[in-house]
Amino acid sequence: MVLGALSLVACGGDDKQANSPAASQCPPGQYFDGQICQTPGAAQGQPQPAAAAPSAAQPGAAAPAPAAGTPGAAPALPVATSAPGTPAQPLDAASGAAATGLLGALAAQNAPGAKALGAAVAGNFQQGQVLETQVQMTPGKCYTVVGAAVPTVTNLDLELVPLMPVPGLASPIMAADQTQAATAVIGAAPNCFKWAFPVGGPMKVVVRVSAGSGIAAAQVFEK
Repeated sequence: MVLGALSLVACGGDDKQANSPAASQCPPGQYFDGQICQTPGAAQGQPQPAAAAPSAAQPGAAAPAPAAGTPGAAPALPVATSAPGTPAQPLDAASGAAATGLLGALAAQNAPGAKALGAAVAGNFQQGQVLETQVQMTPGKCYTVVGAAVPTVTNLDLELVPLMPVPGLASPIMAADQTQAATAVIGAAPNCFKWAFPVGGPMKVVVRVSAGSGIAAAQVFEK
């Protein structure tokens, strides 16, 4: 009878094990506690660790964008400024006629209908020398500057810069010619340099011989 009871108990235990899910039937990371699948630590009410947020030190994490003004930040675009130069020898209209005589045809082509503003400036230049003149600009008006030189000058440059210094900038160039020649024009038709401020103000015209030497002249036209 004892052997029969033990055999019955053993058979009952085998049936319970056969009818319960095996540990391999639980999802990965869980175990069978005899009744249901459990997550380690959940049965004891222990909080599960949260996934760590990616940081710059972890592989694949995006690096934070650099703040402005810090190394790696995009630099501000530079502002062109007028370079200093030694003064050229000024000439009157008669002495500078070899260059001033070329201004009329240049103005007719690049500033049709505009009138001359002030007198032309002329000088005898060595390479790198400059001459400066002032012009008073009026709100709503358009301006064209033309320059011409004798053939011994191979590059004549014109610049418009503020007469009054701008804080933080020596002499910012507001407009300049874009040619490499003995002639130069700022604001060629159909464009022009428009004075956009509500009140008038003075500007400085810089005439520069960047290559070559000889007589050169420039004139401002207003429309």
